[in-house]
Amino acid sequence: MITQNMINVEHLEPSDISSQSPLWWGQVCIVAIEATMFSILMAAYFYVRLSVDVWPPPGDQFPHTLLPSIALLPLILSAFGSYWASQAAKKNDRTGMLLGMGLNIILATVFFVMRIIEWHSLNFNWQTDAQGSYVWAFLGLHSFDYVADLAFTIVLFFIVLSGRYAEKQRLGVHVDSVVWYFIVAIWIPIYVVIYWGPQIVETQ
Repeated sequence: MITQNMINVEHLEPSDISSQSPLWWGQVCIVAIEATMFSILMAAYFYVRLSVDVWPPPGDQFPHTLLPSIALLPLILSAFGSYWASQAAKKNDRTGMLLGMGLNIILATVFFVMRIIEWHSLNFNWQTDAQGSYVWAFLGLHSFDYVADLAFTIVLFFIVLSGRYAEKQRLGVHVDSVVWYFIVAIWIPIYVVIYWGPQIVETQ
């Protein structure tokens, strides 16, 4: 006769809204993959830059730094909104979740509008030369992640606003912050590479 050992899990919550949740760790793994992708792209950028004598390539203007620098403020502050919503989700604080996500959405939208305005000031595109390809790859990939998570946050906001939410939706609000922190944090080195890199390594 074979005896099986069993673990009593009756004391565990049906849905754990914390960093112990499998979904939370899933988000962390996604962030690790995305961070690796951007790191490889930055390494490739510097590899190409070191292989040429003139950078930026002739004809390319230096990217303007004023607007992107100002745009950092709403972007960074949006992370505080995400944190607020995340902490409120743990406490089942509906008002806190709405205020946090609302702040996140508003500030994130302001940042993205400023990014679009800055796009139109660039005198090169992804087909122009090596710098154009890399700059637009950075902007395109980051914007894709940015818009995707912003849309996810908006959907969660309206679900919570409707009042028809439960533990799974609260967990969604909590883990949404993981990706948003990453999107904010990864933009800092990309911002330096795109907007300050050409001036720091100017060779013209």
